[in-house]
Amino acid sequence: MKKPFRQIPFIVILSIVFFINPLNSVSQIPDKTLTSEADSAQADASLHSLFGGAGYGSNMIYLGSTISHDQPYSYAALSYGYKDSFYATVSSVHLADMNPFFAVNMATITYNHVFNSWFDIASGISYYNVAPSLVDSLFSSFVFGNLTAGLDWKLLYTKFSIGGLFSEDNSAFFQFRNSRYFQTPDFTSKKLFFSIDPYVNLICGPLTTAETIEGSTIKLSPPYGKGGKNGQFSSSTQISTKFSLLEIDFGIPVALNSDRFILEAEPGYILPLYENDFSQETKGFLFSLSFYFRIL
Repeated sequence: MKKPFRQIPFIVILSIVFFINPLNSVSQIPDKTLTSEADSAQADASLHSLFGGAGYGSNMIYLGSTISHDQPYSYAALSYGYKDSFYATVSSVHLADMNPFFAVNMATITYNHVFNSWFDIASGISYYNVAPSLVDSLFSSFVFGNLTAGLDWKLLYTKFSIGGLFSEDNSAFFQFRNSRYFQTPDFTSKKLFFSIDPYVNLICGPLTTAETIEGSTIKLSPPYGKGGKNGQFSSSTQISTKFSLLEIDFGIPVALNSDRFILEAEPGYILPLYENDFSQETKGFLFSLSFYFRIL
């Protein structure tokens, strides 16, 4: 498996665009960074890198729940890289019609290592902090950590991720993702090219069943809490939680790439794997637009 860096490293993109899937590792992107031995020597001497990013999305879905309450969001991010393996990223998210302007702030540390042409690993830990005035209407601050293994089968690139979320209630999550990367030849003297990386992602995690006098209903309870307490059922309701399939999501990221930036549009679709009225806000089409650029 070859590391990207004609493109901004895929690990950076996934660190910045945290809201799609908390997975971090490289993929089938071929290495077109260096065009000469002199370029290679210069790249080896450069240990540090700095990236910026900004974007917009129609709904912020995270681990099967909507952080933005089915509303649009925008974000800005800054990421520092060391040896193309270690990255520290800070980012802030604005939710439509909410004050303060940046409702959620995140700090993420990730590390990835490529063993050979077909196997790589990655790990990361993130802290999600909600503005104090919005805790009651959004969710409680939380920490999420994960380990990811990537396998390149040539025709498909598979990532398996094990994650742990630490908040009012601790939860475990598993994700299984298959993707296939394509790119066009360079089409200008600026070495621009288009890429596409369609994927299918399956998420497993905690699913809550509430037993009421009317019968049972199944509701996905945000594991990071909502309003300081989950508070979604009355005290007379019997609640049980089991580990289950949560959702399957599909995406087709299409990007314009250069040595210095990536402009990416991603249409996608989320399909909850349980049926009730509460799943409607996390079901359907999504769209995001992102811009990433190298500062140094």
